[in-house]
Amino acid sequence: MLTLVAITQRVATDPATGERRDALDQRWTGFLAASGLRPLIVPNDAGAALDLVQALAPACVILTGGGDLGAYGGDAPERDAAEAALVDWASAHDLPVLGACRGMQHLLHLGGVVLERVAAHVRTRHELTLQGKAVTVNSYHDRAALRVAGHDWDVLARAEDGAVEAVRHRGHRWLGIMWHPEREVPAAAHDIALFRAHFAVAPRARRCAA
Repeated sequence: MLTLVAITQRVATDPATGERRDALDQRWTGFLAASGLRPLIVPNDAGAALDLVQALAPACVILTGGGDLGAYGGDAPERDAAEAALVDWASAHDLPVLGACRGMQHLLHLGGVVLERVAAHVRTRHELTLQGKAVTVNSYHDRAALRVAGHDWDVLARAEDGAVEAVRHRGHRWLGIMWHPEREVPAAAHDIALFRAHFAVAPRARRCAA
């Protein structure tokens, strides 16, 4: 049995109709299954998102990538509000949250860290040292944290230019990574291990710690 995790979506505007649509990369489903998780896909409406998680009680929350935060020129304030509400809900219930790419940026922003422009981080790959091992990750962002001192974050990985690539909060159960694990096909073993460890999913029991 897979563990239920609330997962957020990007906002995509149809250029032909102007419709604003919530969207989630289909590859997330396969990656989450490999990590012992089952997605509860939440809408970019704070009230509806909270209604869903309160009714269905997911054990974890994932903030996905795609687009900029409103504080940095993004055009999806409804997403910012829904994700902030989910993070508050998870933290109030002492549940783990993981942010990927934009999701990590949002956690850093909520935690008081300022993001800065970075070069050579869009549509590329680079090597990191993560949990004592050398890994290669994808990169699709043009903003990152260069310093987190004084904001209760531990840096788990940096790129060669000093940009922070992975963080963990000391006071909340927040973990952030600046790459897209769902875009690795097949899924990278280090990403699966990272998700299982953060969400306390055992390879067989597949259960999140609450």
